Amino acid sequence: MALKCGIVGLPNVGKSTLFNALTSAKALAANYPFATKDPNVGIITVPDKRLDQLATFVNPQKILPTTVEIVDIAGLIKGASKGEGLGNQFLANIREVDAIMHVVRCFEDDNVIHVDGNVNPVRDKDIIDTELILKDLETIEKRLERYRKQAKTGNKEDKKKVEFGESLYKHLEDGNPARSFEVEEDMLSSYQDMHLLTSKPILYVCNVDENAVNDGNEHTIKFKDAVKDEPAEVILICAGIEAEIAELDTAEERMEFVEAMGLSEPGVNRVIHAAYSLLKLITYFTAGEKEVRAWTVLEGSTAPQAAGVIHTDFEKGFIRAEVIAYHDYVEHKSESAVKEAGKLRIEGKEYIVKDGDVMHFRFNV
Repeated sequence: MALKCGIVGLPNVGKSTLFNALTSAKALAANYPFATKDPNVGIITVPDKRLDQLATFVNPQKILPTTVEIVDIAGLIKGASKGEGLGNQFLANIREVDAIMHVVRCFEDDNVIHVDGNVNPVRDKDIIDTELILKDLETIEKRLERYRKQAKTGNKEDKKKVEFGESLYKHLEDGNPARSFEVEEDMLSSYQDMHLLTSKPILYVCNVDENAVNDGNEHTIKFKDAVKDEPAEVILICAGIEAEIAELDTAEERMEFVEAMGLSEPGVNRVIHAAYSLLKLITYFTAGEKEVRAWTVLEGSTAPQAAGVIHTDFEKGFIRAEVIAYHDYVEHKSESAVKEAGKLRIEGKEYIVKDGDVMHFRFNV
């Protein structure tokens, strides 16, 4: 899938450290603003215990997990919407991603400077929100000019677009992101055409010290309260710990470290799964002797669209899909046993793929 999640935040909040832990791409992480000028793009492997479970039944030559793309975007400062710092570059880069992972600093450390002098994640969030909203207001203003010109003809649809644009403008002017604006179905196309920065789904990642990674601290309590009305998940993570875990050589060593910290899994796993969900992605599997593999599709994808992820010819010449629900595969432990139990289903072009489906496609080209 070409969908991307962008990591954003003020300088020195731990974005690049988290990016490195997520991707092991070793982006520059430094104790000064704008350590990241150009966006670093990384491919993240999506951990999935179901893939390993299927592999125990099939015993394939290869096990191939699915991936998601993530972008580490330059730190933003106040005035970015007017081009301050790397503002123009930041805003251009964020326009290219499909969802936002907003990292806020929730740890005290005199050795890591804060661009605004002290730690205040609610203020930091508001700075970025304000800059994105200001840019969106510019976008809507330009669009409204066009709508008003078109509405002079007296066309009812154009007049409705003006009303819609003015309502949306007021919503943002009041400090609200576009994602919280209720859009009527007949205005959805106009809304999507604006490509507003604050319309993108968002995940908040509170970067804490190791003492607060389980229960949080006063900063995370205040932050969670500030975003409680937003349709957004908040995850606590210690980017420093995750960086140490990423440096370990084996899965066994990593799990020992994680358990020693009192955690059930690396924090990056939770972040990856949340980003995957944020992008509205699901996983289906193919299972054979050569490989057991996870594939990514958008929620709501049809069987032919899922087949097209493997190869465009599969979608063009799609005949049918042979589908086994994951829980049925686990219960019966082999494809042949699933067939004997009558649990293998034949699905056509209208079938909507479900997360965890094990699929085999029949096609003709």
